[in-house]
Amino acid sequence: MARAQRADACRNRDRLLEVASDAFATWGVEASLEQIAKSAGVGIGTLYRHYPTRDALVEAVYRHNVDQLCAGAEELRATKEPDEALAEWMQRFVAYVATKKGLATYLKSVVSSDSDLFTSSHQRVQQTVSQLVDDAAAAGRIRAGVDGMDLLRALSGVCLMAEPNAEADCGSKVVSLLVDGLRYGAPAAAPAS
Repeated sequence: MARAQRADACRNRDRLLEVASDAFATWGVEASLEQIAKSAGVGIGTLYRHYPTRDALVEAVYRHNVDQLCAGAEELRATKEPDEALAEWMQRFVAYVATKKGLATYLKSVVSSDSDLFTSSHQRVQQTVSQLVDDAAAAGRIRAGVDGMDLLRALSGVCLMAEPNAEADCGSKVVSLLVDGLRYGAPAAAPAS
């Protein structure tokens, strides 16, 4: 019996994270916790049992989203050519940041920027992009000598330039330009996508 409750508790926690992630992206971190619980199909007590404070829920959503972003790279590496996997992940990164700016800002107001939350998340993202870059360079699909951290800085710049009133696909267009630049001069350059 305890095992079934444990599985149910895990499902509730996962569902709360998914619903909270969508709610925070839509309404910001001040989204109603009662509405999040209701949308997840649980009571507010269940939400507070898993996440005793708004801060705890926001932190869990942030970690969950970084986990999804990094795990998505593994799926891309397994199903696409190395340069295509990198290009798709770059698009996902920019889309992720566009919807999550409020999360990081909120967390930085309650957690120091050198906390484990940010350092471990940044390390995971940096390792992910570096692996994708290394794969694409080793396959000759992008130019040699690209540093994953430099690319991450460029992607962060793309994210910063995206203004609320900018075209919806502005970041996507700039990422496509970056990908074209990475492919320029590569030994086995892929056709532009």
